[in-house]
Amino acid sequence: MRSIKGYIKLDHTLKQYDEITGKCRDIFEKKTHDYGTAWRILRSSSLTDQIFIKANRIRTIQVTGKNKVGESIEDAFIAIVNYAAMALIQLSLDDDDRVISEGMDMPARDAIKLFNEKIEEARSLMIDKNHDYGEAWRDMRVSSLTDLILMKILRVKQIEDNEGKTKISEGVEGSFYDMLNYSVFALIHLSEG
Repeated sequence: MRSIKGYIKLDHTLKQYDEITGKCRDIFEKKTHDYGTAWRILRSSSLTDQIFIKANRIRTIQVTGKNKVGESIEDAFIAIVNYAAMALIQLSLDDDDRVISEGMDMPARDAIKLFNEKIEEARSLMIDKNHDYGEAWRDMRVSSLTDLILMKILRVKQIEDNEGKTKISEGVEGSFYDMLNYSVFALIHLSEG
């Protein structure tokens, strides 16, 4: 049986999680308004590379202490959340739905609905893992979360290079959910100073 303290911690985590993913959703919705669903042209491997670019940039800034482009680390983690959600959407669609064609564009409301579904699935996974791991992420450094994201990306790239065939590992979806959640955790840490 969970203690009252455990429920209070979970409520606090869920509030923070929802605030962060709300910011991510707002940016996704605004970019969908501005650009439509042009991201649907991207293969999951291209989305993996976009996440790699953002995570590698974060690590470079963390190591060097220099940011010459001006995009904040927070903005880069938000981008990882959104790219991971896009990858999960792409992976959830049938091959026929992903074929490049005139009908590839998706109505904004459909894209936002799918985005919300993937965020909710990631949130449910976070709740389950938080139960088992006791919110260990709260004692982790943002730099460690960055490294975990990079490790997950390298794993996904290897699975993609193996044409999705694995002998023992889960598929790429689990890694995209983890990258999304690690980014949310990093954003929570950064918001707390």
